[in-house]
Amino acid sequence: MIFYKNPLLLSVFSGVLLLLSWPVHGFSMLIFFSLIPLFFVEVLISKTTAKQKKLKLFTHFYLAFFIWNLGTTWWIVNSSVFGMVFAILCNTLFYTLLMMLFHWSKKRLPLRTAYIFLVTLWITFEKFHLEWEFSWPWLNLGNVFSEDIHWIQWYEYTGTFGGSLWVLLINIGLFEVLKKNKPSLKNSVWIKKLSPWLIAIAIPITVSLIIFKSKKAITPSIEVLLLQPNIDPYEEKYERENAYYFDLMASMTKEQITNQTRYIIAPETYFGEGLGASLDEFTSTLLHHRLDSLLQEHQKIQLIAGIQSFNIYRTDSSPTQTANFIRKGIWVDFYNSALKMEYNEKTEFYHKSKLVVGVENMPYKRFFRPLLGEFLLDLGGTVSSRATQNYRSVFEHQKTSLKVGPVICYESIYGEFVTEYARNGAHFFTIITNDGWWGNTAGHKQLLSYARLRAIENRRDIVRSANTGISAIINGKGEITDKIPYNSRGVLKGKFAPQDRITFYAKYGDYIARWSGFISVLFFLIAVTGRLKKRN
Repeated sequence: MIFYKNPLLLSVFSGVLLLLSWPVHGFSMLIFFSLIPLFFVEVLISKTTAKQKKLKLFTHFYLAFFIWNLGTTWWIVNSSVFGMVFAILCNTLFYTLLMMLFHWSKKRLPLRTAYIFLVTLWITFEKFHLEWEFSWPWLNLGNVFSEDIHWIQWYEYTGTFGGSLWVLLINIGLFEVLKKNKPSLKNSVWIKKLSPWLIAIAIPITVSLIIFKSKKAITPSIEVLLLQPNIDPYEEKYERENAYYFDLMASMTKEQITNQTRYIIAPETYFGEGLGASLDEFTSTLLHHRLDSLLQEHQKIQLIAGIQSFNIYRTDSSPTQTANFIRKGIWVDFYNSALKMEYNEKTEFYHKSKLVVGVENMPYKRFFRPLLGEFLLDLGGTVSSRATQNYRSVFEHQKTSLKVGPVICYESIYGEFVTEYARNGAHFFTIITNDGWWGNTAGHKQLLSYARLRAIENRRDIVRSANTGISAIINGKGEITDKIPYNSRGVLKGKFAPQDRITFYAKYGDYIARWSGFISVLFFLIAVTGRLKKRN
């Protein structure tokens, strides 16, 4: 009883449950109970006569979410101390404000309506966190099941927002049962009221297992070589010339290439010499010539490799919103790109379009440029803002007519964003990444795990090449069928199965979030007037 009446212990307990539920080392079933202690905190503090109740609520909510954020994403510190502090403090604040708005809405809306407001507001925030320039959706609730793929095969219909909705509804339902009925196995009323919510946990899992078992296995038929060079991104990666990395690629793949090999995939920024490759002049460079010579020997192979690239503009005023001022009359757009080459075919580039905040882009650059200048604060990555492209390119293999969606690193945590590759004709996805920034922590493991969600949502096989991380092949069910361990150099030689079916989620995207946005705004406006509360 003391535990139930102690808001501080309840807040800590909630934060610990959230932390212990998270992949890759957590037990995701705990997520269905993790917010219940916070609902008790809200009730307990609201009923007291103490002064500054709102401040107490705020601090208790903040403590719970701080424990969760710190425990799951502390590894950012390996890249940047400032970046970790900024991300954790701000993200904690956002979740705290969600609970404070719920507390406010309870005074102005009927209880059930306030719960609907909380659920839709939370999902709306998760969607917003995917879209704005300070985007950091790492802890969206639907991501929590990325290691339990047998539970969430229905993500092909809902995306991860279906998971968020599931989690929030179960937490609210169980809380209401616990609030009104004393927990006891001898209490038949309590058991009777608890049962529907336990069934609500079991039914989606059962449906998922049925889907998983009923999906016919597609035999992998396309051979791919995935490079994992395992080069330290801090001490070595950007100090060597592209010629070194070409020779390394040639030597690593020489004994692995067969007549069946159709793809060679190299990781993010594999070719990262200097400022990068000029997009206008790349075909005349030594690197292009050497790559073309390699592909001439293996004319059925398509190469996809990460590369830094740039465009130079000779103008007195900024030619684009992302351009960096170099000197008077010279502006440059820098890109984190994927390079596609085949022998005797046009060279193509895709430019990474979901950028890491502070590391690859200056959020709201038009506003901050006059305050901070052209160059970013050093948050553990680059020194200048990167440019993007506004559509998802797919690379077509001219010899096989297969199309691949080139996903670059951080982009793989964005569900609806990745579906555009499928809608544009991609038969499979490749993820090229450099996960060495965070060391051997949960960070690189979570990023790999989230890729399994994209495979399920789109029913696409994924071939993943990591510089320092875990290279892997993931099938359309989200199963990792083969991989190279962390901190290992090697070539993963395997096969994948191309697919062309467009899933319901790939077609309609984040419809749950869009409806949630509409409902949350509607209920917010109703709450402002307070009319619905008065009428009841």
